[in-house]
Amino acid sequence: MKQFNLSPRRLLAGLALVLPAFGAAAADAVASYPDRPITLVVPFAAGGGTDSIARDMARTLADKLGQPVVVENRGGGGGSIGASLVANARPDGYTLLFATSTFVTNAAAGISTNYDVLKSFAPIAMLGRGPLFVVTAKDLNLKSIADLRALAAKPEAELNFCSAGNGSINHLAGELFKQKTQAAMTHVPYKGSGPATVDLLAGRVQVFFATVPTILSQVRDQRVDLLAVTGKTRSPLFPDTPTVAEAGVADFDITTWWGVLAPAGTPAGIIAKLNQSINDAAADKLLAERLSHEGAQAIRGTPEEFAEALAAELQMWQGVVKQSGMALD
Repeated sequence: MKQFNLSPRRLLAGLALVLPAFGAAAADAVASYPDRPITLVVPFAAGGGTDSIARDMARTLADKLGQPVVVENRGGGGGSIGASLVANARPDGYTLLFATSTFVTNAAAGISTNYDVLKSFAPIAMLGRGPLFVVTAKDLNLKSIADLRALAAKPEAELNFCSAGNGSINHLAGELFKQKTQAAMTHVPYKGSGPATVDLLAGRVQVFFATVPTILSQVRDQRVDLLAVTGKTRSPLFPDTPTVAEAGVADFDITTWWGVLAPAGTPAGIIAKLNQSINDAAADKLLAERLSHEGAQAIRGTPEEFAEALAAELQMWQGVVKQSGMALD
């Protein structure tokens, strides 16, 4: 068989002819983006609070981009199945991940995945943040964080706090509360916030650091007692309810968030276009009112700011996990 040996000069000359064509094609792809429907992967089951917010965002984003944005639910693994699908998708802007704070808390807790939250994705935009509600079962008859701390100081109380699963934001918020207050509480993980709420209402577990969409109706119906909110400021939904920090637990500022990420390697031009459109969608009346209804605030920021927030939260939650000594995986 005849061998063809190209000299370095000929190889460079050939590349000089080919590379501009690739560059032009890439530029055309960015300029024409999007020219077909976009898939927004929601890594949770249909019908939940996150799914509902994602669908409102998808409808608004479709109007901004001029192409359909199709929600695809890929639940399981605490969100890791859907995230894995996006991490391994083509980095062309047509497969996106609708993520929540559990995206980071799972990673901090060491939940096994085949992706790296900081390296496998290109952050696009965080569209909203909101606090958790610290709620307790009615039969405890607690009215404040001070009441909870007093009860949790008694080992015979045998207090449990529930969560949507190991590594969830509810779980790690409870662990942080324990570390800051020396409260004696045992974590009870569930397969989702729904079953956790059912057992809280039945008095089988006593404390829940719950997301607002999960527990808002039960708070309004007075089926649980709301003791505090976990953010830096009070919730406009319940302005008379103090923050955990106001209630005496210093530097306790925990919020959940919603955001959109793409696979790593997605062209910067596409990321920039999506960032602008998602920021505009979050500010749109439909989504802004929806976030407000959930006790959250719309956010406008850059991809770089979202990336910095992810890294900072990962480091913070890793510290909580290390101090707790938990071994989940």
